Amino acid sequence: MPASAALPTDAPVSQRRGLVARGVTGRAILIGLILMAVNAYWVTVVEVRWYSLDGSCLPLFITPVFMLLCLALLNLLLLRFSPSTAFSQPELLVIYLMVAIGETLAGHDMVQNLFGTLGHAFRFATPENKWIELFGKYIPSWLTVSNPTALRHFYEGGEIWAHPENIGPFLIPLAAWGGFMFVLIFVMLCMNVLLRKHWTEHEHLAYPLIVLPLELTRGQESFRFFRNHLMWMGFAVAFAIDFINGLHQWIPQLPFLQYIGQYDLQQHLSSPAFKSMGRFTTSMYPFAIGLAFFLPLDLSFSCWFFYLLGKAQQVFAYTAGWRTADVPYLDQQSSGAWLALALVALIATRSHFHDMWQHLLGHKSTINDADEPLPYRFAAIGIVVGLLLLTIFSMQAGMSAVTAIVFLAIYYLLSIAITRIRAELGTPHEIYAVNPQRIIVELVGVKNIGAQSLTALSTTYWFNRCYRCHPMPVQLEGFKMAEFANIDRRWLAGAMLVAVVFAIIFSYWANLSVTFREGASAKAMGFKSWVGSETYTRLATWLQNPKGPDATRIAFMGVGGLVVVALKMLRFRYAFLPLHPAGYALAISFAMDYFWFAFFISWVIKSVIMRYWGQKAHRRGVWFFLGLISGDYFAGSIWAIIGPAIGRQNYKIFI
Repeated sequence: MPASAALPTDAPVSQRRGLVARGVTGRAILIGLILMAVNAYWVTVVEVRWYSLDGSCLPLFITPVFMLLCLALLNLLLLRFSPSTAFSQPELLVIYLMVAIGETLAGHDMVQNLFGTLGHAFRFATPENKWIELFGKYIPSWLTVSNPTALRHFYEGGEIWAHPENIGPFLIPLAAWGGFMFVLIFVMLCMNVLLRKHWTEHEHLAYPLIVLPLELTRGQESFRFFRNHLMWMGFAVAFAIDFINGLHQWIPQLPFLQYIGQYDLQQHLSSPAFKSMGRFTTSMYPFAIGLAFFLPLDLSFSCWFFYLLGKAQQVFAYTAGWRTADVPYLDQQSSGAWLALALVALIATRSHFHDMWQHLLGHKSTINDADEPLPYRFAAIGIVVGLLLLTIFSMQAGMSAVTAIVFLAIYYLLSIAITRIRAELGTPHEIYAVNPQRIIVELVGVKNIGAQSLTALSTTYWFNRCYRCHPMPVQLEGFKMAEFANIDRRWLAGAMLVAVVFAIIFSYWANLSVTFREGASAKAMGFKSWVGSETYTRLATWLQNPKGPDATRIAFMGVGGLVVVALKMLRFRYAFLPLHPAGYALAISFAMDYFWFAFFISWVIKSVIMRYWGQKAHRRGVWFFLGLISGDYFAGSIWAIIGPAIGRQNYKIFI
């Protein structure tokens, strides 16, 4: 696998810090902020207004990679004609990371979702759905928008967002949620500080998603990337596919490669048992095949194997006569599996935590945090204070103390699991049915939570829906890039926090500007109204049919957790076993619905290469698959520029 390292990662701290000026520099921060603003608006336009590029739904974001690719090409010209003004690799990576962190907030599952819920309850309340009667009095006024004039302008459009009557009712809720988001992400940063050393330096996790950014920013050696024939072959294949399919959108008489995107297999299945599987599609997205090539073979095998096994469970349940919609409770299996992944990862880190605890108490230990993003004491205090602030916030919103604590515990366990999977394997992590709200209701029951607490809990659903653009993995990947590029991690942590503050501001501005101008319900094709609908329709259902704990669903959560533990133990005893517990969790939690067939194709290709040509051919083949990713992302970004520019919904490389 290509790698990039100017100095070894164990070089003296002072030696590495001497290179800080080439990384977290004033111009890198300034350019990063400018590109963050551009990217926030671009992402909002293409995802909210035109719904023509779901680039923030992927583990490696599309638009930051496109911007980095353009910067790398510009840097080659600077290196050739004005070397003194060229960017260093650390500077390029700082810029890239700031844009990527900005997209974690501007993207599909964060601030876009927030605007889908802010005023939804009051805009769509009717006598028929009885929302006001059921939970209206419990909705925190300082976290939502109820002003009818502002909401009418927001949903119907044709307005300037900065007008006082429009922005006024949004100010307090946006300020409150903005503070909440900053603390939420700051706690993630502190957790990454405590986990980084063990995962990176002791377990040697692979971080496959950092390969492309590192290769694009190697300075003089970038010529190796752009002069590699295999890379350009992969680039050309992906670009040609997107070019042909994109032209078809304009000229229907031209061919369309339909099997590249999602192809519905259900149209060829007539048996009711097979129909019970629900969504069953194939896809051959070039970027997905490229990303999967960097996965270990056991994981890529496990992803498609367990996906098909999950479908087989549904067919078996139907055949056996269990024909309710939930059997075989894959959503609950998934919840248990993801929580177990987090607990297993934390248990495996216990020796590091023990040494860290001795260090925090001032006792003799082997811990040295001089080169960590934050001192361990500061990170530990940050976690405690941050969690306390988040708990107080949740209680002020209406949650009971117990509900708030359990909610935050589940949320951060899922965050740790997602971060671990990204660092180890780099896979997509769209876990739609796995969220604290649903888990708590099934474990405790609506009756034991109470209407007020459940309403407050539901208002947090916007950042718990799918976790596709989660901030925590990007932070940890940034610290890993810092090792290769010799960026001081403490300076980088500061740049990340600055990026979070401005990302909130830029994301707010972009969403307000687009929705008030176009109308959230009028012209915004991708407006996240379904998030608001899911939030309050589900809340109304829970309150109208209050139930206690669901023993069946709890049991299947346990099954999911036990499967993860069993697979972990089997792999420890039988190293050759190609069944990865993360593959099981990913495959049954919607993350593989779009990608399982692309992972299968990549697994076949990589298996054949390794079996018949060995490691040398694999290392050479990496360049072709980097080209597939780059070409697909480049073409998708170009179409996402052309479409909004001419006012039409263009071809999207991923649906």
